[in-house]
Amino acid sequence: MFNIDEELKKLPDSPGVYIMKNRNDEIIYVGKAISLKKRVRQYFQSSNNQAPKVRAMVSHISEFEYIMVDNEVEALVLESNLIKKNRPKYNILLRDDKQYPYIKVTINEKFPRVIKTRKIIKDKAKYFGPYPSATAVNDTLDILNTIYPIRTCKLNLGKNLGKFRPCLNYYIGRCQGPCLGNVDEKKYMQTIDEIIQFLNNKNDKVVHITEERMKNAAKQLDFENAAKYRDQLNSLNVLKEKQKIVTASNQIDQDIIAMARGVEEVCVQIFFVRDGRIVGREHFLIEDTFNEDKKDILSSFIKQFYIGSAYIPKELIIEEEITDIEAIAKWLEAKRGAKVSIIAPKRGEKLALIDMVRKNAIDMLNQYGDRYIKKQRDNMKTLEGIQDLLDLDDLPNRIEAYDISNISGVQSVGSMVVFEKGQAKKSDYRRFRIKSVKTPNDYASLEEVLTRRFTRGLEEKELLEDNKLQEKGFSSFPDLIMMDGGKGQVNIALSVLEKLGINIPVCGLVKDDFHKTRGIIYNNKEYHMKEDSKGFRLIYKIQEEAHRFAISYHRSLRTKDLFKSELDEIKGIGQKRKISLMRHFQSIEKIKKASVEELTDVESMNKRAAQELYNQFHKNE
Repeated sequence: MFNIDEELKKLPDSPGVYIMKNRNDEIIYVGKAISLKKRVRQYFQSSNNQAPKVRAMVSHISEFEYIMVDNEVEALVLESNLIKKNRPKYNILLRDDKQYPYIKVTINEKFPRVIKTRKIIKDKAKYFGPYPSATAVNDTLDILNTIYPIRTCKLNLGKNLGKFRPCLNYYIGRCQGPCLGNVDEKKYMQTIDEIIQFLNNKNDKVVHITEERMKNAAKQLDFENAAKYRDQLNSLNVLKEKQKIVTASNQIDQDIIAMARGVEEVCVQIFFVRDGRIVGREHFLIEDTFNEDKKDILSSFIKQFYIGSAYIPKELIIEEEITDIEAIAKWLEAKRGAKVSIIAPKRGEKLALIDMVRKNAIDMLNQYGDRYIKKQRDNMKTLEGIQDLLDLDDLPNRIEAYDISNISGVQSVGSMVVFEKGQAKKSDYRRFRIKSVKTPNDYASLEEVLTRRFTRGLEEKELLEDNKLQEKGFSSFPDLIMMDGGKGQVNIALSVLEKLGINIPVCGLVKDDFHKTRGIIYNNKEYHMKEDSKGFRLIYKIQEEAHRFAISYHRSLRTKDLFKSELDEIKGIGQKRKISLMRHFQSIEKIKKASVEELTDVESMNKRAAQELYNQFHKNE
């Protein structure tokens, strides 16, 4: 039994992080302190002068833990990591943990690659971003790969260089083939430097080439390709957009942060200034039920935003001084490797910039604030309705739904979709390729998917407890599991959970004779809901999302196999001829449309092979 009074006496007078837990052993608050003894004791003294949030939190504290560190900066970093990992109820949190894409140049590798990533790791690679548009990043990478023939493979070229077999990209001119060992590394690195200059907004060669391609396609009346190049150009401009020159006299990198307060939420706006120009902006909504102090909100935002940021600017301009400004500055300087200034201007040009950003924050709050609050409240009422209907002990804040997709048992796959607080959380979606089931058997496939998911979850929970894992994957367990089916699927899920010693309620979504969802089955009882009710619309949305996600994965696998079968299974078409055909025609569709004569003209093809290939694609005509 944890005795709070006794444990308070044992607190050390040293810097560290304290962790408050409720009776369910859930972390509800994480804080840092220069003196753990003084700071933690304050929570359990007279509540007369305490803020409403502190009083509410203290009433739920069942026990606390602490971790000692050497200084305040270490405490700040640990606090930020624990908040990001556990998202405690009473901490100030960014409403949505946006994982924006970055462009990564792997200069830590021999013959670097240029790829998209959503994770920042300390691997000495160069990261550019974050970018708000994943489509723009994908289009840009496609353009770079057509202009610059750099490798995209994951081969370790530091070992056995020259002993690899080149891939299709080499034969169609999309890669120089450094794996063969005959590429000049200095020239290759000049190409990489050119790409880095483009990503740094210091080289417009890529834009000019794309513009020229668009104009040439239009001149040749090839409007389809002209439109494609136009869209690519738009994507490039999204990445390179320079909205406004901030100052001509002070062309340094800055982030400008200001906020606007609503009734129950705050909008924090951040503008990214690079070389004296605004190159991007982003807004974040933060719940503000307890009317937090502005300094605390700004401090929490800075810590949570920059802990995952690949780039730290030279200056942070903020609208108000924060209490732990010196510790945050030291932490950012350590991340940047150079001095970082945090400035709260009182007059002049920088104050004008703050006013501009604040106006944008007010505008964003007016646009999205009330709408989001209403949506959140509606979602909560919907979840409460499902809780009451099924008589659940806890509100189903996190719901996981599962589905299986296959065609006669071929390429069987499973999907897991996640909804938190009534909203899809796509970052937690997972896909499973069925390994143990070779025949059409949805029950056995579901059993495999659920066993893999929750076994992995238990392993990750153990690693998190031992501080051997930094990020959650499968360790977040749902409050409710939804199966796309009736008693059979529900019983499969319950049996898996029982074997693993996990207690989570499981319900099924049952259909009528016309394959339409008619209600929920839970504890062997069927519950009907009105089709126009919010609860029905939510479970139907979850069910359709699980189905869509499974189908899309299954389709992608079938497309890959289709590509393999259409050329690899044809008599007389080996690897060499396949490569020659792809290099000549560029796509399967164009090969299908080619005549026997056109196929014969391809290098390494003969009349017999061309006829065999033509017959294969035209046998149904």
